Amino acid sequence: MNDFGFLGLVVPAIIFMAFFFWMIPVGLWISAIASGVMVNLFSLVGMRLRRIPPAKIINPLIKARKAGIPSEQNLLEAHFLAGGNVNRVVDALIAADKARIALPFDQAAAIDLAGRNVLDAVKVSVNPRVIQTPNISAVAKDGIELISTARVTVRANIERLIGGAGEETIIARVGEGIVSSIGSTDSHKKVLENPDLISKAVLAKGLDSGTAFEILSIDIADVNVGKNIGAILQTDQAEADKQVAQAKAEERRAMAIAEEQEMRARVEEMRAKVVEAEAQVPLAVAYAFKKGHLGVMDFYKLENVKSDTDMRTNIAKATNSDE
Repeated sequence: MNDFGFLGLVVPAIIFMAFFFWMIPVGLWISAIASGVMVNLFSLVGMRLRRIPPAKIINPLIKARKAGIPSEQNLLEAHFLAGGNVNRVVDALIAADKARIALPFDQAAAIDLAGRNVLDAVKVSVNPRVIQTPNISAVAKDGIELISTARVTVRANIERLIGGAGEETIIARVGEGIVSSIGSTDSHKKVLENPDLISKAVLAKGLDSGTAFEILSIDIADVNVGKNIGAILQTDQAEADKQVAQAKAEERRAMAIAEEQEMRARVEEMRAKVVEAEAQVPLAVAYAFKKGHLGVMDFYKLENVKSDTDMRTNIAKATNSDE
């Protein structure tokens, strides 16, 4: 047999053996048997056919059996096919069992499929977490702004993890409670003297209702005095009133100017009518001469009366100017 014939036998044999041990993970099967987990080789082949990596099911199953957690291979496979994290669910079950927390597999799987980290939830249930709120600005009744931060100690509530609100809701409710409590205080000095009054008032509101956490304590970490909001608002109001008054005064001034212009227009109109009437006088006189209704002596008398009237008018103007 030449070298090519030997290679023609060896290479297919190697490929077949690699495929065989990939298709049937004998090493994983031996580890499971040695750990007391009875697994059928054909079930491992079935996992391959169902596109389930056997190690992601068998290793968590071994871990659960060693920890004394009752578990079934079919349930783990179903959770993996649903898109869950089998290893994290098993770790959460083990942690909950050691902490004496009642957590059945169905509930842990549901929490994991809901998108929450069930293992982290168990850890927070055992070891409470501290949430730091951002700066919260509130104004007391005396108009002084107070800027405070709080530390909220929470513990995960396993029963409310599905459908319960998260940390953002806790922070929002605590901020709302702090603003409300400070706003109902008569003086900002009371808050500076006893910050615990605010934390107690906020804690008594039951802010963890409907959330996935239980609030253990609310501690005011820092309180700083901000702006005098009351004085700023009064100043802004005074400025607004001033602008309104100026606008009204400008409106009255514009109306007065308009009335004055209207009166001047009326005076000019009356003057025009007087000039027009005066222009008709010579025509009327000429017509009276023509018809014989007016004599020469009558015309001279009329001119004398007019001259006398003009003289009296000029004397009256001169007297008024001297005074």
